[in-house]
Amino acid sequence: MTRGEHGISREDVSPNALKVMYRLNGAGFESYLVGGCVRDILMGHEPKDFDVATNATPEQIKGLFRNCRLIGRRFRLAHVVFGREVIEVATFRGHHTEEPEAKEVPKNKAVSKRDAHGQLVRDNVFGSIEEDAERRDFTFNAMYYSVADFTVKDFANGLEAIEKREVRLIGDPEVRYREDPVRMLRAVRFATKLSMRISNDTAAPIKQLASLLNNIPAARLFEETLKLFLSGQGEKTFMMLREYGLIAPLFPQLAPFIEDENSREMQFVRKVLQNTDERINNDQRVTPAFLYAALLWYPLEERAQIMQAESGLSAHDAFNLASTEVIAKQTQRIMIPKRFSTVIRDIWILQQRLPKRFGRRAFQLLTHPKFRAGYDFLLVRGQVEGGALLELAQWWTHFQHGEPGKQKKMLNDLRRQEGDGPKPRKRKRRPASRNTDA
Repeated sequence: MTRGEHGISREDVSPNALKVMYRLNGAGFESYLVGGCVRDILMGHEPKDFDVATNATPEQIKGLFRNCRLIGRRFRLAHVVFGREVIEVATFRGHHTEEPEAKEVPKNKAVSKRDAHGQLVRDNVFGSIEEDAERRDFTFNAMYYSVADFTVKDFANGLEAIEKREVRLIGDPEVRYREDPVRMLRAVRFATKLSMRISNDTAAPIKQLASLLNNIPAARLFEETLKLFLSGQGEKTFMMLREYGLIAPLFPQLAPFIEDENSREMQFVRKVLQNTDERINNDQRVTPAFLYAALLWYPLEERAQIMQAESGLSAHDAFNLASTEVIAKQTQRIMIPKRFSTVIRDIWILQQRLPKRFGRRAFQLLTHPKFRAGYDFLLVRGQVEGGALLELAQWWTHFQHGEPGKQKKMLNDLRRQEGDGPKPRKRKRRPASRNTDA
């Protein structure tokens, strides 16, 4: 497509991405904007980042840019860093040349390697732009924009997919999913993000191959779930993941609780995701810890009850042990960094402490660093479950915003209503010292 046919202007492109392409071109290499940034500009969206594809090798790219670092084991990439902006530069990928394990391969020869499931574990295979396009995942991601002649090369009818609002894989879907099972999550993410549908042939193998996600490193899945649920389309994404059987490999402890779409557990998760979407779309701050605390709350409650019944532990001890166990099991599938797992525990512990409001406790809880997150969590639980839980959440709503006089009155009223609240301790009067002087 010529400049007049596609409408992409250099004004739509990051100045830093233009610098990278101009320098590569000036050194005699080909370079193109590729993937999501080209797709987004054509759809009238503002790209979040800009990726460049080139026939220069990672080492050649690094030689051109002092502000460049090479990353990746499965496929080497160059990151050219401009302050907070990173331009990712990838060498054109080629088709695989599988080598037998017994054969010695020269170190300078790039080959690929698959595991027993067909997943690529090494992929440093370089090729031409045509081969690179065939190696791309979805048809609308195989479009390349050149600043040399201002054309867009569309190798897989990506523009047609955009016009049809269709997410379609390049090549045999089963083979492509086996190469990288995360493509199943990406298909869902693109469908919700771009308001598209997944084509029938692309969707067909997903349920059957969903378990392949068990082979993906937990750290990578953490990054992928952030993209899924913190995009402003979290609820819609969750429902589509559930439709295609992708919740179980990500959150195996949650899956049994959401089989019934009308269950309280399902309503709770949807409500939390709705609130998260609203905050993101209003440019308000969100934390993954709150979302993970919600996704694992009912598995935690059930596990704590089982441990208490089976071992005779106190409710407090059973809850703490269950918290550790539930987080440990989840991190086997999706790594949760400690900075988030600590907050998850704080939110959960506050659900045990917020009902205990007598005396100084209510004021002490207001000063807790995670009080707001714990209160917000309680409020959603109350809205879903109703009854005494909703009354408790409403009490805290009024108490935290009340004047000191009103707060004192609320605590006195609570003591009269409860009747059995803890009574203030009486101080023992020390006997008067005897004068021993005669």
